[in-house]
Amino acid sequence: MTVTLANALAEQVYHRLKDDIFSFRLLPGDNFTETEMAQRQGVSRTPLRDALFRLQREGYLEVGFRRGWKVCPIDFDRLDNLYDLRIVLEMAALDKLCSQPEASAELTQLNAIWLAEPDARQTDAVKVAQLDEAFHTNLVAAAGNEEMTRVHTEVTEKIRIVRRLDFLKKKRIDATYEEHGKILQLIAKRKATEAQILLRAHITQSKLEVRKITIWMLAEARQLQEPEAALAQQ
Repeated sequence: MTVTLANALAEQVYHRLKDDIFSFRLLPGDNFTETEMAQRQGVSRTPLRDALFRLQREGYLEVGFRRGWKVCPIDFDRLDNLYDLRIVLEMAALDKLCSQPEASAELTQLNAIWLAEPDARQTDAVKVAQLDEAFHTNLVAAAGNEEMTRVHTEVTEKIRIVRRLDFLKKKRIDATYEEHGKILQLIAKRKATEAQILLRAHITQSKLEVRKITIWMLAEARQLQEPEAALAQQ
């Protein structure tokens, strides 16, 4: 197997496993061996191990000596801390944006998406989650502080596992469009304090929603898993 092919396989396995974790097909606390997972993924252990160690570095998996691999539990306290850090970074970005004399290209692009008429809005939950992440990422990038943007990008990656669940309900999609639009309008008017108050409330509500949905989805996934485990033991 060439290096290029091995790298490509490892990349594919990495994305499949990550999607399994994000979609709760692999639940927090689930254990598996490399042999089992290689068979399930239909690959050799070399590209599989590359993918597994990459997910370990990102904090999604842990490995124990002679104990195989384990999906890391969701640490809600850590997620709360990351959301708080995100608020700090985005509040600082709003302060800088409201002091700039002209709107940046990033803000112009965000206006086109989030100030669109209701019938032109995106309704697909996955796509809205991607747009939402891009909104907050570009908001920080538009402030022009590269180090702040780098840290915010790292935080965004770490909370993605739960954040995307915020858009499973239509009312949350509608609320996101309305709140993003108001934040952009306040930036345009250079009303930093009002924009920061709205942003803090917006992110805090999202944090509460995803916690409730995550707990519910985990409980439901475990209930579905129990009959399957019982059948496997028969």
